[in-house]
Amino acid sequence: MPAHLPMEEASEGRKGCGPLIPPLSDMLRPLRQQVFERVRASGLIPRVQLAKDLGVSPASVTTITQELIEAGLIEEVAAPRDGDAGRGRPAVALGVRAEAHFVAGMKLSDREHTAVIVDFAGNLIADDVIPRKPGPMTLAELLNAIDTLLTRVCDKAAIQKSALSAMGLGVPGFVDCVEGMVYWSSVLAERTVPLASIAQARLGLPVTIDNDTNLVTLAELWFGAGRGLSDFAVVTIEHGVGMGYVMNHRIFRGAQRLGMELGHTKVQLDGALCRCGQRGCLEAYVADYALAREATTALNWEHKEGQSISVVLESLYDHAKAGNGAARSIFRRAGRYLAVGLSNVINLFDPALIILSGERMRYDYLYAAETLAEMDNLAIVTGRPRPPIEIHAWGDLLWAHGAAALALSVVSDSLIAPSRDIAAQ
Repeated sequence: MPAHLPMEEASEGRKGCGPLIPPLSDMLRPLRQQVFERVRASGLIPRVQLAKDLGVSPASVTTITQELIEAGLIEEVAAPRDGDAGRGRPAVALGVRAEAHFVAGMKLSDREHTAVIVDFAGNLIADDVIPRKPGPMTLAELLNAIDTLLTRVCDKAAIQKSALSAMGLGVPGFVDCVEGMVYWSSVLAERTVPLASIAQARLGLPVTIDNDTNLVTLAELWFGAGRGLSDFAVVTIEHGVGMGYVMNHRIFRGAQRLGMELGHTKVQLDGALCRCGQRGCLEAYVADYALAREATTALNWEHKEGQSISVVLESLYDHAKAGNGAARSIFRRAGRYLAVGLSNVINLFDPALIILSGERMRYDYLYAAETLAEMDNLAIVTGRPRPPIEIHAWGDLLWAHGAAALALSVVSDSLIAPSRDIAAQ
């Protein structure tokens, strides 16, 4: 693949991806990295504007961007000016060279596995989904599922696996992204598994793993509502309850990279049994398996025990919308516990925004007006308005996009800032 292609005409839809970090707010990173990330986030940006945003001389920008062009990472794009009559030299902008690299992102879950292929500019090339039966899989089964799905999505994208520069992989549970270790996951029967290195050996390409909620948070940071925010929280409610937190435009993971486990904070001493093996965890009262368990007991639905959790939850929601008091009380109780969790997030972190994400958010009883009112009552009273809350009822493909963003970070950092630690993403 040539290092530099001729200048292209500007294409529609170059919106950029990655955090929109305010100018002059992050001076600790190498200037070369700042230049590349500003180009990637902007989609298209003239050199003059790039120098102005970064507070450096145009000569410095010219030198660095020429290096990046020769390395095949960015390209010059003809950007017609308003009112341009076609005479004279066209304006030139810089953009990421989309075909320079391709990466895969994959999310493994209790219900389905999803994958995407994106180019170096973050554009979606292909996606695919494989449904699965709930319950933990053996490591061998999990590796087969990963390999099968990657083959399928590569076929859709019409590229070979060997053309991929990296893959990001998200799994629920306790994951150390630096060590590539899964200490516990609801989708994996074994514990303390070095999944990143094992998957890398199986697939023949670099694999980076992370907790799936961190990846949906990365998706919001790179492609969604969090691009322009320095600090925000994402709370996911699906098969479990997860949380991701962005601090100073970067994912915060904690000292041992195992933090932000909101779903496993305790809300009831000696309470309901959680999937993690402990009792009284928040997710044991809010997650889909908790709602299904309550429905089976409160509505005498023992005959539904053989049905999937998704089917049981749809039936429960239909009963609640139809006015069934017991069904409504199940959602109301879960909403109250959710209010406890969200108020703790506010009290601890004071985020600029809280995003409630995940397919389960279509069950609006979980965030009904009384739930938000209860959250307000439980949050400390400061006299200032509470953080706004947005509902994003995305499916698992958004999470796979976050995994792709992780892979893009790894690839670009290895090329531009090799010493940067993954935990800083």
